[in-house]
Parts: sequence; structure tokens; C-alpha cells
Amino acid sequence: MHGDNLAMNPLLSHLQPYPFERLRKLTADVVPNPALKPISLGIGEPKHATPAFIQSALTNALDGLAAYPATAGEPALREACARWLHRRYDIAVDPATQILPVNGSREALFALAQTVIDPSQHRDAGGPTVVCPNPFYQIYEGAAILAGARVAFANSDPARNFAADWSSIPEATWATTQLLYVCSPGNPTGAVMPLSEWERLFALSDRHGFVIASDECYSEIYFREGPDAAPLGGLQAAVQLGRTDFRNLIALTSLSKRSNVPGLRSGFVAGDAAIMKAFLLYRTYHGSAMSPAVQRASVAAWNDEAHVVENRRLYREKFERVTPLLAEVMDVALPDASFYLWAKVPAHLGGGSDEWFARELLAQYNVAVLPGSYLAREAHGVNPGAGRIRMALVAGVDECVEAAQRIRQFIAERS
Repeated sequence: MHGDNLAMNPLLSHLQPYPFERLRKLTADVVPNPALKPISLGIGEPKHATPAFIQSALTNALDGLAAYPATAGEPALREACARWLHRRYDIAVDPATQILPVNGSREALFALAQTVIDPSQHRDAGGPTVVCPNPFYQIYEGAAILAGARVAFANSDPARNFAADWSSIPEATWATTQLLYVCSPGNPTGAVMPLSEWERLFALSDRHGFVIASDECYSEIYFREGPDAAPLGGLQAAVQLGRTDFRNLIALTSLSKRSNVPGLRSGFVAGDAAIMKAFLLYRTYHGSAMSPAVQRASVAAWNDEAHVVENRRLYREKFERVTPLLAEVMDVALPDASFYLWAKVPAHLGGGSDEWFARELLAQYNVAVLPGSYLAREAHGVNPGAGRIRMALVAGVDECVEAAQRIRQFIAERS
């Protein structure tokens, strides 16, 4: 059969190129300065060493490869996740009905939309809606489109620490909304949602019946000290507001950033038992069971906090050294959490263009950053990522400091 006669899912044609594909295209003809070692601040891939005890737990569990795993996961893993939620957020979750292991939060964010979206609804209004922040993690948009929904964006507001402006979503749009993605700490801004914002979103969910998917994969990377330093979680917010049944709420988290195991593909989701039951059914058919060896390594990771504290210390050192260097030449500040800096391009450089900045910085100083406009869509008359760049401080301390010094020199030469 010839390619142009193939029958394909027509929704695939609505997907936009991934940000890193766009970055490759933008810089395809760029020859980076060969005199300087390449430094990438572009991709948010953890580079700290995977703890040895997690590696040992994985290799010691290879006998598990001889058996098919259950999609619901082993009780020991669900119980380890529940214990971690209790230690971290002081909440009680039933490991039998309110927790499911997933192959990384990305896979679960996508699959959840396929579970909860009913494309037959709201046809008179153009179909169901998925609401998400803007800028955002691109999986939200792709998951919505392939589930047969349209996407509405709530732009971030720099004047309010990059909080999403939920008031920009009209009531008629909320009325057709079936799923709301939130990300706290946010990617790329690092903003953490306060309890008042959760209260507002829960009220909207109660009024319109939509599910809230809370993406919390950066929850363990934060910089402040004290009893209230750790970011508020969605399930934690629900309990504080008396919503102990977690109705219409699913929180998603991952070991990738917390434990430096992005290749393990391990996380879990927790929340509303009724949604979890449907999600388990979907995942059983989807073939999403986690390898027994990965499960046992995950138990070891969730049970240990010392390596997380050390991981956080490394990120804190990087941000304490890099942020002041860049703040002297750019509009940038320490985020609430996560491992990104969300910096504004000086207006006199390429007209403030984030694409120009990324191209020229790579060409002249061999430092890769991601244009902010690639992480957002034009909504409400503006692209809220335009004129900004995202820098992932995932490399070693010295490498991140060197990158910051190169960026300072790049800007200073043009000032």
C-alpha cells in the first residue's frame, strides 16, 4: 500500500512538533564555537548520579523478569508509595484502591486523558475541553487532542509569580471542561500553587464536574528551609480543605527527578478511588504494567529520604551560585521550586527574541537553552513564553556556573 493511501488517525495531524524538535530545526545551520566545550541547559534531564542502592535493588530483582507483572503493581510498591505520601504530606491514602504505579508521570499524564475524556459530550459547543496552564508541558496538549478534546490555555502572569490566570477562562469554557491539568511546582516557571488557588480550582471542579490532574514531578526540588519549605501538594491541599475522598482529583509523581532515575520510568498516581478504578481498567488493556525489577527498585527509592536530601542540596548549591550571576544581566529570580530558571531576554538583544538569543548563544558560546515561546501557545492575544528562555540547571555545579559566566559575557558584550 502506498503511503498516501494509508488510513491514519486524523487527530495526529493536529499535534505540534515537540520543543526540542523545534530547537534542532532552529539551530540546524549553527556551528557552535569550537573553542568552548558544549554545555546544555536545554533538556530537563537529571544528570546527578543514580544512587548505588537503587541500582543494587534493580539488579538484585532480575529474577522478576521471569513473570508477567500485574498492572495494579505489587502490594509492597503501593504500600511504599502510601507511606511516602504520609511522610511527605501527612495524608492517608488507601494503597489498595487509591494508588497505581505508572511508567513515569509522562505516560500517566497522557493515559489519564484517554480515560476521563468523553468526546461524545458537548458537541453543540464544539466538544469537550481540557484546560491547562500556558506555558506548559507539551504532553497535556497532545493527550487532549488525541482524546478528542480541544485545549484552552490559562496564561501565566509574571506579576503574580507566574501563577496561571484561571480567570481568563470563560465560564462557558469551564462548563465544557472535562479535565484540568495543573503543574506545581511548575514547568518552566517553578511556581508553586498556594492553598487559595487550590480552593478556587476545587470549587470550579465541583461546579462543572471536571477532573483535576496534578502534575507534581518536581515536588522534591526546592530551595528554602523551614517547616513550610516543601511545596504544597494537591492531595495535601484537598485534605486541608476537608476533601478527604479526593473527589475528582488525581496527583501524579515520579522518581525521575527525585531520585535521579529518568531511565527507570517509574512513578505513581494517587487520588479518587472511582477514577483509579477506571484508570486501572484502561491501563490493563493499554499494557502498562511495570516490570517487577523496576517495582522493587522503586520500593527502595520511595523508602529512602537521605538521597533526596543530598540531591536537593546539590540543586540548592547550583541555584545559589548561578542565579545571582545571571540576575545582574537578566530579569531572572530563584523559583519556588524545580530545576529551571525562567529568564527574560534583555530587550536590546535581538529585539528581545528568545529564538535569536538561543541561536546566537549557541553559536558564540556553545551553551544550549530552550526558547520560552516553544513551551507555550498564543492565547488571549499573546504567547506568554515569548521573550523568555528556560535554563535547566541539571549539569554539575561547575558546568552550570561556567554556563552562567558565558551568558553574562554574551550579554555584556552587547550592552
